[in-house]
Amino acid sequence: LPSVLCLGDCQLQTPCRIQKCTTDFVSLTSHLNSGLEGFDLEFCKALRAYSACTYRNSKVCRGNLVYHSAVLGISDLMSQRNCSKDGPTSSTNPEVTHDPCNYSSHTEAREHQGGEKTPPTTYLFCGLFGDPHLRTFKDHFQTCKVEGAWPLIDNNYLSVQVTNVPVVPGSSATATNKITVIFKSYQDCTDQKVYQAVTDDLPAAFVDGTTSGGDGNTKSLRIVEKVSGKYIEMHARYIGTTMYIRQLGHYLTLAIRMPQELVMAYEESQDLQLCVNGCPSSERIDDSGHLPLPVIGQLLPQGGAAHPWSVYTLESATTKCYEKMLVKDIYFYSCVFDLLTTGDANFTTAAHSALQDVEALHPRKEHWHIFPSSGGVGKGSKVFVSVGLVCLILIAFL
Repeated sequence: LPSVLCLGDCQLQTPCRIQKCTTDFVSLTSHLNSGLEGFDLEFCKALRAYSACTYRNSKVCRGNLVYHSAVLGISDLMSQRNCSKDGPTSSTNPEVTHDPCNYSSHTEAREHQGGEKTPPTTYLFCGLFGDPHLRTFKDHFQTCKVEGAWPLIDNNYLSVQVTNVPVVPGSSATATNKITVIFKSYQDCTDQKVYQAVTDDLPAAFVDGTTSGGDGNTKSLRIVEKVSGKYIEMHARYIGTTMYIRQLGHYLTLAIRMPQELVMAYEESQDLQLCVNGCPSSERIDDSGHLPLPVIGQLLPQGGAAHPWSVYTLESATTKCYEKMLVKDIYFYSCVFDLLTTGDANFTTAAHSALQDVEALHPRKEHWHIFPSSGGVGKGSKVFVSVGLVCLILIAFL
């Protein structure tokens, strides 16, 4: 009798395993970051593995609504990401997919070897722009003098040094005209690579003439030119790091995202890192990282410019910055400050681009905007902003 019954219902003996297919797909993609190099490649490989799993279960899952929803979802995602149906697939075995020159891959390998789930990788952001404004890995915002050469980053994997020069005669405000980046030799992933940019020379290659590091078709380190002579990106897969360098006007800006554990991998003698510990107090021209300053001093004369070489009044500078930045956060106030200090409209673009880089690289959206501790610009605060900006400018020129 059981044999006879099985003729009509034997598929029930094999359960639908669509949940296992879905769980494997989530496992393969949960560590991926859409902002990192190689995301689309790995995501498409995981999608093809998901599709193959659903195909193997097509008969036993024929009447399962979850199964049919998954099939439709896979098709939609493949269209959105332009994934081909044919190609390599991801394996659910971490030992098979481990790539020693892919930072995401060896964090997975550590998890597999330890047998326990490790917390997701924490990424940190640092940026430098304007004359100059610094956002540290701790999301502290500072405006500094730091004339000459200063280390932004100096750890076991990466060194970044910037050189700042005075912006206008007689001012202590400076801006960046040179950036030197050293990717230190790492296992078989890359030899030491040095990159250098100066005003009007933003190359799309390392100083040795190469554009990548590492062997094989998938380079573990590479430079991508986005706008010739104006904007390049550097992607270091082996240390999970992405860096943007731009030239805006006569000066350079930098933004970087790097895993926290690598950021903190440095010796005690390397503690002078602006991205890690901020500017020394003697080099600061802001008040606790915020603009504007507390109320002291006098207002600008009606319609008067901040300094003889500045063509901007407080009102026109505010209007100019508001054209590009609708949120009156610290980037907006930095823009106004730079215009009043220098009269150079390129600093407006620099502040706007710096905020765009934050949105592209900073891992936490709720931290993209930083607001002055005194609050936003509301009713009755126009005088506060006016006086505060003037005070900050006066201090910059002492």
